[in-house]
Amino acid sequence: MNVSDKIYIAGHNGMVGSAILRKLQQEGYRNIVCRSSAQLDLRNQHAVTNFFKEEKPQFVFVAAAKVGGIVANNTYRATFLYDNLMIQNNIIHASYENGVEKLLFLGSSCIYPKLAPQPLKETYLLTGELEPTNEPYAIAKIAGIKMCDAYRSQYGCNFISAMPTNLYGTNDNYNLETSHVLPALIRKFHEAKLADSAEVVLWGSGTPLREFLHADDLAAASYFLMQHYNAPGFINVGYGEDLSIKDLALMISKIVGYSGKLVQDTTKPDGTPRKLMDSTTLFALGWKPVIDLETGIRKTYEEFKNIYPALNSKETAQL
Repeated sequence: MNVSDKIYIAGHNGMVGSAILRKLQQEGYRNIVCRSSAQLDLRNQHAVTNFFKEEKPQFVFVAAAKVGGIVANNTYRATFLYDNLMIQNNIIHASYENGVEKLLFLGSSCIYPKLAPQPLKETYLLTGELEPTNEPYAIAKIAGIKMCDAYRSQYGCNFISAMPTNLYGTNDNYNLETSHVLPALIRKFHEAKLADSAEVVLWGSGTPLREFLHADDLAAASYFLMQHYNAPGFINVGYGEDLSIKDLALMISKIVGYSGKLVQDTTKPDGTPRKLMDSTTLFALGWKPVIDLETGIRKTYEEFKNIYPALNSKETAQL
């Protein structure tokens, strides 16, 4: 990519898309095309087709997706499958039709089998059953990988795929019904501190192991891959280390300054026992993350405190 090339970021208002936008702007890119979901419904094939015909982007980052944690994934199964399939199908096909030079499709570590060996190597895809609670989302993301490969094989498109580990950072979702575990814990402990609660109830046993990557690191990796990676299949983007959900909760409670008791509700699901990405391929290419977990959470918590009053007011107004 050259700084004058036209670049389209699908999902630029989300955590990942906004991080990619910031990264590109920092690198001097100014010819960036963005549309909010209100301006362009990516599930609408006709609208997406017209957008690509009019704008003719040369490079595309697919960071738009319907996302959420265990509750949202398991509750809105049809929505997660339909919306994500439509979004990625429309963007990938329109990119082919309009001669996009290169496209990066971003997925999720949930594409791997629930009981796959650890750490997760790219070759483990489709070698076992998926985690049931987020199977629809995972199937959509697997379809996206295969679609990029199919368009590469049949039409010669330079469409690549990257699968990031669990993400957090600026513009994360803090709604307790739809958020992932890290932002949910930040909010839970913050509200418990404000209310001087004696305890905070955490879902599951606390034993599952998770790896976390700051969205700014993913943005840096995405930029790196657009410049240096052109292979079929997909490449893992991870941090390289994991920790238990219980240890994550302890770290966040310390950062927030909550001193009450942590209680595990073992009647709630744990999800996959462990999800550590093997990012050997990416690291060997010359890229590695630079934001350690504690530093990243501290930065994220400061940002959360700034938006919390508005967040709380917005949710109250919707009741």
